[in-house]
Amino acid sequence: MKLLRMEKVGNGKFLKNYELTYLNKAGREKKYEMVSRRELSSPEDLGQTPSGVSIVAICQGKMLLLHEFRMGINRSVYNLCAGMLEEGESVEDCIQRELYEETGLSVRRIRDILPASFAAVAFSDVTTYIAIVEAEGEMVDHTSENEQIDSRFYTREEVWELIQTEQFSSRAQLAAYFFAMGALTEEEKGDGNENICVLPAGI
Repeated sequence: MKLLRMEKVGNGKFLKNYELTYLNKAGREKKYEMVSRRELSSPEDLGQTPSGVSIVAICQGKMLLLHEFRMGINRSVYNLCAGMLEEGESVEDCIQRELYEETGLSVRRIRDILPASFAAVAFSDVTTYIAIVEAEGEMVDHTSENEQIDSRFYTREEVWELIQTEQFSSRAQLAAYFFAMGALTEEEKGDGNENICVLPAGI
């Protein structure tokens, strides 16, 4: 497959539409539509600038999941805390900000930040980082009037039940599966304080 040319065909507020023309393996031209969060000046720009983060947060052996309404599908799904990098913002600062904005929690420790990966290769060049963190604090709703999010921590057993019965985003489903299978539950290292996070009744 050889990319012959790229043309911008739409310009939304948050998404830019492009048409890519390829020479396929049969020697014929194939047009392909895709979207980007970035203004692309050439094919070399495709996938070059990470857009945001997805956060796998753990506290006291439980996993944070957001049950949030997504306008693009007109329904609520289980998802990871996630958001977009702001201009000039570091990945670490973005993780802290997004976790606080969506849940009121703070980052106690960042275990790992995986290299940026493609989020939707079928139609977009968007790439995001996946962070694994230990969270602390108390749940507080800081979301905007355009967001509807129920944030809770779940045990491995509860997460397994959700996987069988509820709808997830694909990244959240994969992270939830491995959590339910025993990954990500190693003892959180700290200063001996047992109240790493405050979990309200029912959380």
